[in-house]
Amino acid sequence: MEKFNKGFVYFICAVSAMGGLLFGYDWVVIGGAKPFYEVFFGIASSPEKQGLAMSIALAGCLVGAMVSGSLADRLGRRPLLLASAVIFLISAYGTGAFDSFDAFLCARFVGGIAIGIASGLSPMYIAEVAPSHIRGRLVALNQLTIVLGILGAQVVNYLIAEPMPAGTTVPDPASWNVLRGWRWMFWSASFPAAAFIILVFFIPESPRWLAMKGDTAKASSILDNIGGSEYARAELAAVKAGEERAKKEKQGGLKTLFSRPFRMVLILGIVIAVFQQWSGTNVIFNYAQEIFSDAGYDLGEMLFNIVLTGIVNVIFTIVAVYTVDRLGRKKLMLIGAGGLAVIYAVLGTCYYMHVTGFFMVILVVAAIACYAMTLGPVAWVLIAEIFPNRVRATGVATCTFALWVGSFSLTYTFPLLNASLGSYGTFWIYAAICALGFFFFAKRLPETKGKSLEELEKELVND
Repeated sequence: MEKFNKGFVYFICAVSAMGGLLFGYDWVVIGGAKPFYEVFFGIASSPEKQGLAMSIALAGCLVGAMVSGSLADRLGRRPLLLASAVIFLISAYGTGAFDSFDAFLCARFVGGIAIGIASGLSPMYIAEVAPSHIRGRLVALNQLTIVLGILGAQVVNYLIAEPMPAGTTVPDPASWNVLRGWRWMFWSASFPAAAFIILVFFIPESPRWLAMKGDTAKASSILDNIGGSEYARAELAAVKAGEERAKKEKQGGLKTLFSRPFRMVLILGIVIAVFQQWSGTNVIFNYAQEIFSDAGYDLGEMLFNIVLTGIVNVIFTIVAVYTVDRLGRKKLMLIGAGGLAVIYAVLGTCYYMHVTGFFMVILVVAAIACYAMTLGPVAWVLIAEIFPNRVRATGVATCTFALWVGSFSLTYTFPLLNASLGSYGTFWIYAAICALGFFFFAKRLPETKGKSLEELEKELVND
């Protein structure tokens, strides 16, 4: 263990994880801008247009996730990380620059493509370069950068927004927040995007991708830099053994992935991905205005409460980084699903009984904490590590696509559910979904901690 070049490993994983930081920043920055651009574009009284504005980026995510697998196999992991950073930068400028609602939607859609690429590619790259004994921790690092991006966007939104009079629920159309403030919220994402573009040039290509493409000399050099010559020989031998097994079977990307040997692992990955979104926690970030308004808070207090949830999100994601390789993936997924089922049931009951005030904030924060140390990071860890080398890019891309389908449906339906069922009915639905997830994972999810990617292939693939 002492032989591992920890500084090098942590650096390349941290740079790759900046894709997660931009994903979190771009995904959540809209939550703080929402009350202001809705007034600017005149959509504050239209739940359908509100849902479209919030979810259009997720439609872009579907496109990004769809193309990332084949492009990552064809071009490599690093060029695609660079492409996602460039797209982030273009989208950040465009979203804040346009005066037309349709153009605004187009810019958000383009930003979603970058999110779709980065969200699956960053954890996949980390899983391929990380030594197995710290792989869970390093893939969870990607989730840490996601929540740091979320917190960064929340803090920046809070600092950019001009103070509003107490009791304000709808901003003044002539205020700076409505005319300019929301634009600067989106433009602020250009700074981390530019940093990512620069730093990507300082990380190597994935050694597993290089080995699969036949460039064993370069792959060996990178692996030697990670863990020494013995480690490099062992890793290349494992990759070669996997490739020998692959030669005996049919190849063909999606065709291979959907074939009988991989069917069960694919179903497991898709369920993990969709459940992470349908567990409901992410609506708190995107629809904080409605959630805290129903709990009795005005617009100014809402922005502060958002920052509070972001701080809790970061703290408990750090907890996850240090527990995912100790407690294991399965145990954390069960804690997350069971804990959220209970919290949402109580939260829904409180909304039903018209409870308001600080106790409601405590319940929301508890939900964020539970999600941040379990489902948020662990789902990405599992998706990145359960697929064999020969179908990993396609498998991760397929699961990421499924995740964004889940996210799109969750984000688009929340304002409709909230308007028709109320907050209590909506959170009771999320509680039921979490309960079902608990029983599924208890029965079907294997433990993956401490196992090499090649060992997991032998265990999970039905040859």
